[in-house]
Amino acid sequence: MSWHLFAVFFASTFFISATPGPNMLLAFQYGMNYGVKRTLWTLAGLSLGLFVLLLSTLLGLDVISRQSPWLLTIIKAVGAAYLIYLGISSWRDAGNGSLMSDAREMSEEVAADYPSSDSKDTVGTPQPRSLSSAAAKAAPSNMTLFRTGVWVSLSNPKAILFFAAFFPKFINFSAPLWPQYILLTIGLFLSETIWQIIYTLGGKKLASWLDVGNRLAWLNRGCGVIFIIIAAALLAEVINSFMV
Repeated sequence: MSWHLFAVFFASTFFISATPGPNMLLAFQYGMNYGVKRTLWTLAGLSLGLFVLLLSTLLGLDVISRQSPWLLTIIKAVGAAYLIYLGISSWRDAGNGSLMSDAREMSEEVAADYPSSDSKDTVGTPQPRSLSSAAAKAAPSNMTLFRTGVWVSLSNPKAILFFAAFFPKFINFSAPLWPQYILLTIGLFLSETIWQIIYTLGGKKLASWLDVGNRLAWLNRGCGVIFIIIAAALLAEVINSFMV
């Protein structure tokens, strides 16, 4: 992989990571509720879950590239179609909702689906409760914050589809793969970690800034354009493979 291609990959992932998806919203809400130091446990959980999904995707691409190259071409074509779908959806749905309300909804879903371990009834069965009541009483343990981060990250199977669609454009399958995988992993984790920390430290200010006018909408539209550009590049590779 050339450094130019890596720079394009990092710039793309950095821009895409800025959008307030589930991981970023959780970092934002927990940063406000539990403070930066406690939320670092959640960020560690989010990173572990992301690594598991990413490793699963890369191992799958590695096996396919060695044993079924023709299937890799199909994956590129399907991935391009998926990225086009994401691009159009990001553009059309860009103005829906606000970042603050999305964060509150995300917080309520996490509290309902994965209650903290210190909320139990008389027989020891975990009981759902709102995040606000949890924060008002006793904050979850560090391990609970960590497990919640892992759970939220792993509960997004669309991440595997996105990785499988996004990564092939930046991988040279005729060159050694694992050095490229390491570079791509470092680039992705660096982008995600930077934005998770930003959302944790200054999430409220960032949310207020993005909620002004059409800033959040244009951020999502920008991501949509990136998806479509990468999809076009993938389709060009697929067409070239049939012409060779």
